[in-house]
This record gives sequence, C-alpha cells and structure tokens, in this order.
Amino acid sequence: MSEPIKNRYEFVVFFDVENGNPNGDPDAGNMPRIDPETGYGLVTDVCLKRKIRNYVEAVKEDVPGYRIYVKDGVPLNRSDVEACDYVGVEPEKLKEAKKKDADLDRKLRDFMCENFFDIRTFGAVMTTFVKGALNCGQVRGPVQLGFARSVDPIMPQEITITRVAITTEADAEKKGTEMGRKYIVPYGLYRAEGYVSANLARKTTGFSEEDLELLWQAILNMFELDHSAARGKMAVRELIVFRHDSELGNAPAYQLFDLVKASHKSDVTTPRAYSDYTVTVDEEHIPEGVSCTRMR
Repeated sequence: MSEPIKNRYEFVVFFDVENGNPNGDPDAGNMPRIDPETGYGLVTDVCLKRKIRNYVEAVKEDVPGYRIYVKDGVPLNRSDVEACDYVGVEPEKLKEAKKKDADLDRKLRDFMCENFFDIRTFGAVMTTFVKGALNCGQVRGPVQLGFARSVDPIMPQEITITRVAITTEADAEKKGTEMGRKYIVPYGLYRAEGYVSANLARKTTGFSEEDLELLWQAILNMFELDHSAARGKMAVRELIVFRHDSELGNAPAYQLFDLVKASHKSDVTTPRAYSDYTVTVDEEHIPEGVSCTRMR
C-alpha cells in the first residue's frame, strides 16, 4: 500500500441537469428532491457516492485494492466473511476470538481498507463485525460529502407520456395506449461540498495520493458512465479543490467554501444552460497555507 495523504483538502463540485431527474424521492412518487420551504433542489450524498463507486468499479474492475464494498446484488456480509477467512476466524466466533487476540480489530479493519476502495475512502458500517462487538465494525472514512443544493430554486415538471405497447391481452381490448408519468427538472445547476481528512487517512484507512487522484477523476466523470433517459443530460461542470499545507489544515472549511460563488448573469431571468451562470473564486482572500485548483 502507498503512504496515506499528508494534506487536508476541501472541495466544491458544480454539476447540472437538463430535462432530467437528478435524484428522485421515493417518498414523493420519485419526484426530484426539493426543499419545500425554499424551492431549492437537493441531491443526497448517498446518490453522489453511488456514482463515484460505479465509476471506480467500471474503470478498475477487479484490480486488487479497488474492489467496491457497497454494490448492487452483493450482500455485505459476503465480503465481511472474506476478512474473517483472512484472519482464520469464523464469523460466529468473533467475540471469543477478540478475547484471545487484542489485535483482531486492526487486522480485520486493515484487510477491508486495503481491499475495498469505498471503505478506504468513505468508510463503512460492517454489520458482521458490529454484531461481533468489534470496534472495526464502524470505519469512519476520510472523504465526506454533504447534500448538493441547486444554486437557484428549481421548478420540477410532471410530464405525461404514452406507450403503444399494451401490458396485457385484457387491456388491449379496452385501450390502444398506456399512459405514464415522469418528472423532470428543465434545468438546474447544483453545488456539492466535500472534505478530505489526512488525519483520518493516516490513523484509520490509509487513503493514499493514488486514491485521491482516482477520487478527483471519479468526481469529474461520475455522470459520464451513468447516462439514462430518466436522468436527462447531467454533467460535472467544475471541481474546485482547496489544498492545505498541513495534515490538520490552515483555515476553517466554511471560510474556503464562502470564497466560491455561483450566480446567474444579470441579463438572464430563467437560466437554462451552464453558460447562463458565472462561477468565481475570490483568490485574493485565500488564507495563507492554502492553495486552490480548478478542474474541468
């Protein structure tokens, strides 16, 4: 394994959606998530991390050290059992084994972090180990994301659609088309903020410089392998990264986030494209010991 990162980072991601649903709410009929008090659109951190995981899985496939723990169709405890096999302990006997080996927690945690990119990055709750009363059952990852929020309020639209193929023979005798609905956001520019802790990388997961470069690559391309009719046209427009000169950081995160502004141009009343917006970074007020990189 490579050495863990030695610098703290904060980052801001801007992505947009055109005529699509960036993140449906199952409790609201899959309508785009929205803050009901303000009308601003929301995209959950879980949704964004899913895109990052999918991109890494597609790019790395089965490369050792870059497997994905939280993935479709694979029970989590199947991967947990691999770690138990590695240390030579049956999952049902973890409590007893811990009494005999005080280093068992570290061995299991290190195995999972070394083999699974998303645990090394985002952390995980590993139920098999939690049930075994092991501290390694909950790993706090160095990379954390918040909810994305739209720069301006959005106006979701419900679109009625039709299908010429009828579902059943009985229905075909009564009607010639099937009716359905889908939700879209005509246009929305979203902003998400994230954190990378070098301190947690060193103490817990071993998140490395190579992992960091892959993370930036995954964020910039997370929608490129995830296109669908439901999501419309989605793309990451810019990734702004603040790098601290130290492990613990040289400035509070909120000060850095406040330096990044996005607003639609004065002559635009209803934004319908990324070109209708201006994104700026107040580089003159970046604190000492912090540098800024803009990636597109």
